[in-house]
Amino acid sequence: MRLPPLRWLVFLPVLLGLMALRTIGAADFDAAGLSKIEARMRQFVEAQEISGAVTVVGSSRGVAHIAAIGSRNLERDEAMTADTLFRIASMTKPVVAMGIMKLVESGAMSVDDPVEKHVPEFRGQMLVADRKDGTVTLVRSPRPITLRDLLTHTSGLPGGYPEGFGDVYGQREHDLHESALVQSQRPLEFPPGSRWAYCNSGIDLLGRIIEIRSGMRFEEFLHKKFFEPLGMNDTAVFPSADRLARSAVVYEKKDGKLNPVSRPLIGNPVHARHSIPAGGLFSTGPDLAKMYQMLLCGGEGNGTRVLTTESLKTMTQLQTGDLPCGFVEGMGFGFGFAHVRQPQGVTRMLSAGTFGHGGAFGTQGWIDPHQDLFVILLIQRSGLPNGDASPIRDALQQLAVDALRPAR
Repeated sequence: MRLPPLRWLVFLPVLLGLMALRTIGAADFDAAGLSKIEARMRQFVEAQEISGAVTVVGSSRGVAHIAAIGSRNLERDEAMTADTLFRIASMTKPVVAMGIMKLVESGAMSVDDPVEKHVPEFRGQMLVADRKDGTVTLVRSPRPITLRDLLTHTSGLPGGYPEGFGDVYGQREHDLHESALVQSQRPLEFPPGSRWAYCNSGIDLLGRIIEIRSGMRFEEFLHKKFFEPLGMNDTAVFPSADRLARSAVVYEKKDGKLNPVSRPLIGNPVHARHSIPAGGLFSTGPDLAKMYQMLLCGGEGNGTRVLTTESLKTMTQLQTGDLPCGFVEGMGFGFGFAHVRQPQGVTRMLSAGTFGHGGAFGTQGWIDPHQDLFVILLIQRSGLPNGDASPIRDALQQLAVDALRPAR
């Protein structure tokens, strides 16, 4: 069937972009092996584990596989497309860390700076020494928290916000300046650097520090320093109306069926007033592929350098030593990125040193420099027992690694 000329032109940029990506990296993979991914994802759709998915596999040369399976909106009978927009939630965190490293490169800060150097309200922060019989005993923290602590989730800050202030999953009624002030008045839960505890509020604080040192709004900084140079035109904190029209619905499974989530979700763009660095980005498979290809290419992508090789190495190497980290066994943390210390379980097919991050709605993105591989899973499923250990992620990664050609 021939499309009317004007309608065909609407799809031309997406088609040309996908064709270019597909051509560049296909030589690194076995096409027959990659073709198994779509059929395997369709099994998850048929089992009503997910409504649909966009999967991407690539290398430093580009994308070798991209597929859109199932539906992005079951109620409207809208098919999933490669340019479907997803809430990537905590996959935002590594991008925040990239922003910090960009400012480190410029000389605006050091990762070992105390937070109080940039946000003076954090001076003299207290630490919880004991909780007993309804009484909380506070003492001085043995040292100030640093940017390094925030980047590695080892600051000791409470991970969320006080009741009524607004959660990372709901509407943010307060800007990053206000949220930083609130966190500065809360005692630490443990001495900085002594433990790992996932901390959304700490990442939001990094977003505020980006604003202070760059003189730009958080979302403006990300756009100018990363998304625009890399050609990531669909990635945003506040997507435009036309992009939201192709966003995927978030579903949860009840009584064996998928139902749309009705409660407020991360960074709801219809009513959002303020950005959420801990988890507010929207993006697509092709856009994330551009970023991940850049990471495999040592910080250079789309003909421009966005990070130095040294910054990238620092971000992605293990920074947490032997501290128990992450949501699956064998993990550590770099700056913003989770880091595979000992491949096992869902990471068994990946190399030590693989880095990446997941999101609250099952999205996953992992970069394996040793195998010159990146894998992206975009789904919108709430209520998974553990998105980082989902069988969907496991299946995609295994098929991607199986499709790698033996001689590289």
